[in-house]
Amino acid sequence: PIVRGSLMAIPVLLVFAALFSSADLVFAQRMNDLLTNLNLEKLVEYIFRGVYILIIAYFLVGIIKHAESRSQNEKLIGIDKPVLAPFLGFTEASIILGSVLLLFSSFVIIQFQYFFFGQTNITLAGFTYSEYARRGFGELVAVAVFSLILLQSLSTITKRGTDKKKKIFTGLFIGLVILVIIILVSSFQRLFLYESAYGFSRLRTYSHVFMIWLGILLAAVVIVQVFGHRRAFANIALLTLMGFTASLNLLNVDTFIVKRNINRTVRGKELDIYYLSTLTSDAVPTLVKMYSSSNLPVKTRDGIGAALVCYEISEEDDASQPPSWQSFHLSDWNAARELNEVQENLKSYQVQDDAWQKIIISPTGTEYPCEDYLLFD
Repeated sequence: PIVRGSLMAIPVLLVFAALFSSADLVFAQRMNDLLTNLNLEKLVEYIFRGVYILIIAYFLVGIIKHAESRSQNEKLIGIDKPVLAPFLGFTEASIILGSVLLLFSSFVIIQFQYFFFGQTNITLAGFTYSEYARRGFGELVAVAVFSLILLQSLSTITKRGTDKKKKIFTGLFIGLVILVIIILVSSFQRLFLYESAYGFSRLRTYSHVFMIWLGILLAAVVIVQVFGHRRAFANIALLTLMGFTASLNLLNVDTFIVKRNINRTVRGKELDIYYLSTLTSDAVPTLVKMYSSSNLPVKTRDGIGAALVCYEISEEDDASQPPSWQSFHLSDWNAARELNEVQENLKSYQVQDDAWQKIIISPTGTEYPCEDYLLFD
C-alpha cells in the first residue's frame, strides 16, 4: 500500500507543482533549484542503488529472523566444555609471568626519574624531545597491547588446580597489569612532553585517548580475573572500543587541537598556522571565536586570521563544482556561517600566489605560508 500510494501521489504532485510554478516566479525558481540539486539526470542510478539496497536489506532481515525463530540451542559455547582446554602447567606459566614481571619492574624503576624530573633528565641525558618521546612511545604502547594478549592467553591455557595456585596466578596477573599501567603512564608522559614542545595534532590526540581507554581495559581485566568471569572479556573489550570511538566524537578532536595549540602561545610557544588551516570545518567556529577575542595577543590573532584565510583558499580549491544535496554536512554549513561573520576583517589579508607556494600577508605585514609539502604528525 505504501508503494502504491507513493506512485499514485507522484503525478498528482507534479501537476500541482507545475501550476504553482506557472503562477509564481519565485516558487518556480525554488523548484528549479531543487530539481538541479536532486540531479534527476541520475534518476536511473538512484533507482538501481535503491533496488540493490532493498535486496541486501531483505536478505539480512531474513537471516536475522531465521536465527531468532529457528535457533534451538540455548547453551553458550564453552560453558559445559571449554573450546580450548587448559594444557600449560602452573609452573611454566608462573615462570613466564615472573620473568616478565621482573623485566617490567626494572624498566619501571628507571622510568620513575622521568615521572618527577622529566625535562631535567632529558636534558642531562643529551636527548631531544623528539628522540625521547617519539622513539619510545610506539614501543611502550606495543608492550601494553602484547602484555594484554599474553595475560589473556596464559589465563586461558594455564591449569590451576588448587586454590593456592589460583591465588598465586592471580597475584602475578595483577602485579603485571599494575606495571603495564605504569608503563602506559610513562608513555602518556612522553607524549605530553613532546606536545609541550611541538603542539597537539590529530595523531597525538588519538594516541592520548587510546591510552586512557587501554588503561581502562587493563583495569577491567583485573576485575574479571579476580572474580573469575573471564568470559566477560569479549564484552568488556567491545564496550571499551565503543567508548574510545564515542569519546573522539564527544571530544571534537579538531576543536580540542585548536584550543590547546592557541593556549600554548600564551606561554610563549610558536603557533603552527598552516596546520590549523588543514583541520576540518569542526575547527572553524573555535578559530573564529579566538580570532574575535580581545584577550589574545595581537600576534596570535594575526596568525589565526591567516589560518582562516588559508582554510578558505583550500576550500575554494576543492570546490571545483557545486556540491550536491547529498554532500550537505552540518559542520560545513556552520563553518561557512561563522566565516561570513568575520569576512570583512579577513579582507585585510593579502594572498601572494607564486609558482611554489601561497603566502598569506597579514595586516601587520607578517607572512604566513599557506602550503607545506613537508607536513609531519
